Amino acid sequence: MIRLITYIKRHKIKSAILAVLLIVYYFCLPGQLFKDSTATVITSADHELLGAQIAKDGQWRFPKNDSIPEKFKTCIIQFEDEYFYKHPGFNPISIFKALRDNFKSGTVKRGGSTITQQVIRLSRKGRPRTYFEKLKEIILATRLELRESKDKILAYYSSYAPFGGNVVGLDAASWRYFNRNSSQLSWAESATLAVLPNAPSLIYPGKNQERLLKKRDRLLKKLLENTIIDSLTYQLSIAERLPQKPYPLPQIAPHLLQKISKTNHGKRIQTTIDAKLQQRVNYIVKSHYNQLRQNEIHNAAVLVLEVKTRKVLTYVGNTPTDKDHQKDVDIIDKPRSTGSILKPFLYAAMLDAGDLLPNTLVADVPTQFGSYNPENYDKTYDGAVPASRALSRSLNVPSVRMLKEFGLDRFYHYLKELQLKDLKYNANHYGLSLILGGAESNLWDLCKSYAALSSTLNHFSETSSEYFTNEFCEPTFLASNNIDFGDKMGDKTLFDAASVYLTYESLKEVNRPESDESWEFFDDSKQIAWKTGTSFGFRDAWAIGTTKDYVVGVWVGNADGEGRPGLVGVQTAAPILFDVFDLLPNSDWFSEPFDEMKEVSICKQSGHRASINCNSVEQKLVQISGLKTKPCPYHILIHVDRNESFQVNTSCEDLSNITHKSWFVLPPLMAYYYKTKNPFYKPLPRFRSDCLGAQTVSMEFIYPKENNTIFLPKDFDGKTNDLVLKMAHSKPESILFWYIDDTFIGSTKDIHDMAIKPKQGIHIITVVDEFGNEAKRKITISD
Repeated sequence: MIRLITYIKRHKIKSAILAVLLIVYYFCLPGQLFKDSTATVITSADHELLGAQIAKDGQWRFPKNDSIPEKFKTCIIQFEDEYFYKHPGFNPISIFKALRDNFKSGTVKRGGSTITQQVIRLSRKGRPRTYFEKLKEIILATRLELRESKDKILAYYSSYAPFGGNVVGLDAASWRYFNRNSSQLSWAESATLAVLPNAPSLIYPGKNQERLLKKRDRLLKKLLENTIIDSLTYQLSIAERLPQKPYPLPQIAPHLLQKISKTNHGKRIQTTIDAKLQQRVNYIVKSHYNQLRQNEIHNAAVLVLEVKTRKVLTYVGNTPTDKDHQKDVDIIDKPRSTGSILKPFLYAAMLDAGDLLPNTLVADVPTQFGSYNPENYDKTYDGAVPASRALSRSLNVPSVRMLKEFGLDRFYHYLKELQLKDLKYNANHYGLSLILGGAESNLWDLCKSYAALSSTLNHFSETSSEYFTNEFCEPTFLASNNIDFGDKMGDKTLFDAASVYLTYESLKEVNRPESDESWEFFDDSKQIAWKTGTSFGFRDAWAIGTTKDYVVGVWVGNADGEGRPGLVGVQTAAPILFDVFDLLPNSDWFSEPFDEMKEVSICKQSGHRASINCNSVEQKLVQISGLKTKPCPYHILIHVDRNESFQVNTSCEDLSNITHKSWFVLPPLMAYYYKTKNPFYKPLPRFRSDCLGAQTVSMEFIYPKENNTIFLPKDFDGKTNDLVLKMAHSKPESILFWYIDDTFIGSTKDIHDMAIKPKQGIHIITVVDEFGNEAKRKITISD
C-alpha cells in the first residue's frame, strides 16, 4: 500500500491518466443495454401463453426473459461459444484464428466473437463491422462480464438475438416456428433455433432448408460426440423435420390482451386466467355464435369470476365474428341496457330494509304511473303473486310496483353503493323504468356485484357472523394483485347476509317465463342462483349466475345495438351460462346465516307475518329486519251460516247458528285476476237477503287505465270498433250504472262489461253501484 502511494506521488500524470481510464472504463457500458420496443405478452395463471401484441417497430420481440431452457443453453454454447464459462468476455485464441483465416483469404471468413461480444454488437445496432469496432466490442464485453453473471449475459443473447424475418428472441421464435413454449422444445428444435442467429437473413424456416438442415445436424453431431446426448436421441433428432413456415401466435384471450396493453404495453404480464377453462369457454361461445348468427345476432361476452379470490378465470370479450360486426370490440366493459338484471338487488334491498318478507303477496294487475305503463313479458296478470315468485319469474309489473312502494331514490342509493360506474344520472332521469332496463351497466360491474353478495354470505359464515369493510371491491385479472377485503366488522356493508341468502333462495328456482320452452339444458344437480334479463327492443340479453365459488356472467346481442326477434335472455344467454357452469366444479349451497334470521309465524296464503285471523300458518326463518313488516291484511273474520253460503248477523240468524270464519279476501282488481290463475280462490259470500246491514263494498276499473289515450281501430268493413269498459266489484251480483260525461249509457249485473263508441276527445267515465258507491276515470279518444 505504501509502495502504491509512493508510486502515485512520483507518477502523478500517469496516475491521473490511469484514473481517468478506469473511470471511462467503468462508465463505458450503458446502464440499459437494450431499448428496443417489445411485444405485449400475457400468460395464464400457470404461465401458458394466452396471446401477444406485436412490438411498435413491427418485430415479434418478447420482453427479456432471464429463464433459459437447459437444452437451448447447451446448444447455443456448443454452437457459438464453447468456452463461454471460461473466458473474460473475449477469446484470444478464437480472435487469433479469425484474424489468420481472414488475412489468408482476403475476406471476412469468421468473426471469432464470443456470446458476450455478440450481446454488445446486438445492443450497438447498425455499427460498421470494422476492426476498430471489434476492439470496442471487446472492451465493452469485458465490462459486461464484470457487471453481469454468465447466465444473465446468456439471457440477453437469447432475448435479443435475431431468428429470421421479424422474429427476435428465443421465446418469440419458439412460438413462431414450433408453436410451443421454449421449455417444451426437443433437442432437434433447440438445435435448429441455436443455429438461426448465426445467419438469420440467409437461413430461416421456409428458406434455404438444406443449409439450415446441415447446420442443425452438424450441431447435433457435436452434441453426440461430446456425450451430451446419446445415439438414440441423436438418431431421433436428425429424423425430425424442419419447420416450414411461421405459426400464428396464440390468441386465446385477445380482448383481455387488448385491455392489458393499454396500461402495460411492451410488458410480460401474468394473468389470473385459467387457460384450459378459457379455451373451453371460447369453444362454447363459438358454438353458440354459429347458431345465433343465423338470426343475425353476432356478438356475445362471458366473464367467470372466482368468488373467494375475486380473480377473473375466463375473459371472453366477444365472439369470433368479423370486422363488419365489431369482432375487436370488448363488450365486457361496455354499457348496455340492464333489462331485468337489477331486480334481485331491489328484492334484496326491500328484505334488508324490512319492507318485505320473502313470500309476501305483491299486486300483479294492470298498472299505470302517469304515462308509464309497464307490462309483463307474457302480457298476462296474476292478480297477486309471492314476491319470491315474482322475482324468479321476472314479472315486470310487480317489480315496478315494488320499486314505487320502496322509493326510487332509496333504491338508487343502494345501486350507487354497488359502484355501477355507468349509472351516471340522478334517479329521476331513469324513473320507474330503472328496474326494467331504463339504466345501463356492463358485464364487469354486474358480475362484480353478484360476486360481492356471494362473498358477503361466505365471509359471514366463515368469520362467525362478521362482515368485511371492502367487500364490494374490484375483481382482478392480474396475478400480481391480491384482493384486500378490508377489516372485519359487526355491521353489514350494504345488504345483510340473510337478505342475500333469501334472495338467492328465490333465484335458484328454475321458473321460466311461461311463453318459453327451452329448459332441457338445466341440470337439477347444480344449485345456482341465476337471473336473466332482456332489454327493450330485444337489444340485450343477459344471464348471470352464482354459486358459492363462482360467478358466471353472459351478455348476448349486437354491438351496434340492433335488436333481433328472439334475442331474449332465457333463450340466448342462459344456455351459454349453463354450458359454462357445466365446466366448473360443483359447489355446496350457501350456508344459512342463522345469526341474521329469526323464526316467525307466516301466513301460508299471503306470505305476511300471521295475524290472529290467519287459519293456515307455518314457521319460517326470515331476516331480522322482516319483523318490522305488518301482519297479514288479507284475512278477515266474517260470520256465516252453518252451510257457509251466506254472511249473516244476529238480525237474521240465531247466535247459535252463526259460524265465525277467517276468510282470505283480496281487493277487487287483484281478486279479478287472481281467481283466473287460482281456481280455488273463494270470493267473500254475500249477505243473506233477510239480514239487516250491508257489507262493505268496493269496486275498481279493470279497463281503461287512468288518463289513457285510446285509438279505436276500424274493421274491414270500415266500421269503428267498440271500446269495451270493464269493472271489478266486490259484489258482482250488484247492479252498476254507467255514465259517459254525465250521460247514462246503461247498467250491468254479474258481468260488468260495457261497450261504447265515444267520439274523439276527452271523456269522463262514471260508474255508480246500487249502494251509491262511485268510481270515475278520465280517458282521451285519439284520431
